[in-house]
Amino acid sequence: MFRSPSHLSEQSRVTLCDELNARVCDCFDLFSQVKVAHWNIKGPQFSALHPLFETFSQQLCRTVDCMAERCVTLGGVARGTSRHVAKHSVLPEYPQDTIRDLEHVRLLAERFDKCLVGLKTSRETCIKLNDQDSMDMFNMVIRDMERDCCFLLAHLEGQR
Repeated sequence: MFRSPSHLSEQSRVTLCDELNARVCDCFDLFSQVKVAHWNIKGPQFSALHPLFETFSQQLCRTVDCMAERCVTLGGVARGTSRHVAKHSVLPEYPQDTIRDLEHVRLLAERFDKCLVGLKTSRETCIKLNDQDSMDMFNMVIRDMERDCCFLLAHLEGQR
């Protein structure tokens, strides 16, 4: 670990950086999957979903950056190459032959939900280790991701 302005113990910071790097992997993977959906979407909902997916990808890019920078602030090293992400993300592979608009919505909603599970687990670690700053960051990320997932689920409501 590198020097850090944090007053947390080194072991706490190691644990937190592991959590942060795990979430960087999940969110970076989700970012790339949202981009695949954005590029390939077809169907009657194209004009609504194409820009929505772009908004999601921009938000995810900011999220990844924020988590990676928090890791470095705690004295760790941010991990996030595409090879590292592919090896460590908990998200399933995105079926790249998908084109239908609502199929993309369903697939992305599932992945947002899976990503949220990890984020909430990491937030619990922050609570246990008394890292208010990382917990605040996770609260913001979770709030934004839940909102985005809700937008996706709203598109599926009429499909039941």
